[in-house]
Amino acid sequence: MTTSNLSSIQIFKRISLILLAAVTALILIGYYFLFHATFNAENTTHQKVTIERGLSYRGILKTLQDNRVINHREPLLVLAYLYPNKTNIKPGRYNIPPNLSSDALLTFLYEHKQDELKLRVPEGVRLEVVAKWVASNMDFTTDEFMSACQDTALLRRYDIYEKSAEGYLLPDTYKIPWGLTAEETAEFLLRKFVTFFDKTLKKKAESKGFSIHDVLTLASIVEAESPLQKERPLIAGVYLNRLRIGMRLQADPTIQYALGGQPRRLLYKDLEIDSPYNTYKHKGLPPGPIGNPSKSSILAVLNPQPSDYYYFVATGSGGHNFSKTAAEHQRHVNKYRRVMRKKRREARLNQQR
Repeated sequence: MTTSNLSSIQIFKRISLILLAAVTALILIGYYFLFHATFNAENTTHQKVTIERGLSYRGILKTLQDNRVINHREPLLVLAYLYPNKTNIKPGRYNIPPNLSSDALLTFLYEHKQDELKLRVPEGVRLEVVAKWVASNMDFTTDEFMSACQDTALLRRYDIYEKSAEGYLLPDTYKIPWGLTAEETAEFLLRKFVTFFDKTLKKKAESKGFSIHDVLTLASIVEAESPLQKERPLIAGVYLNRLRIGMRLQADPTIQYALGGQPRRLLYKDLEIDSPYNTYKHKGLPPGPIGNPSKSSILAVLNPQPSDYYYFVATGSGGHNFSKTAAEHQRHVNKYRRVMRKKRREARLNQQR
């Protein structure tokens, strides 16, 4: 072998070693940046980020970059090729800790449970009000939730054979994953109702000749009549007395429901509205609930307070006066009107001062 050949081999070996060292260095540097270096050393506190539903992986990375969680997307794009399953990141609200590597960040996003929030369903309000309240806290629109609550196929899965879930959205405060769809949220609330209205309550309703729908319809009226839980069993008893003798319920809240819009002071002409919900004209229960009654109102209907009362009217200072006869009721009505006139006069005087 000639000296020139030995020199060429040595040069080749040296170049190979240099290339190997360079490749090794690049791999080690890449490994360090992917698995050890923090993704944004400037961040020293948790970063709150919302991942909207329907975002692609690249869209999620853009959201992270826009919120200054990461400076560059490239490391997370490389990791997507290495771990394609981890790109399946759930929508939700994330509180991202500082000083994570790119790999640790991706793992955190992938394994993080959906953010839960406290969702309150207000007592006694109508379906459209519940829809606005729920949608304002979740990642869907009011219309989407209304549509889900009017999905007959969904309702039938819970033995609800009505046009909507009106009355079946049990008021309470729930812990619920923020990322649920409108349909999933409607199902979540319906399951809560089904759990509450168990076999014991069903049997009690049947013993009174009521369906679940009947109970909710009357409970929604009781709910609208009084904010005082202690009064509700007595009010329920009054309405049950009326139903028993075929007397019209004459419930103002059903007129409010028929009129729609915001509740207001009723006029005599309002009592003439042509609606199946007009309980001044039609005997028996209206077609369905006029809101979503609370547990206390539902239980009041199933466990009413027995009495000989057939009438009640507000006192004007909280609570109601109950009467056995129409004459006694009229005296209480006159008293209520005097109280309200006095309050209006005092309000005018206060405004003039």
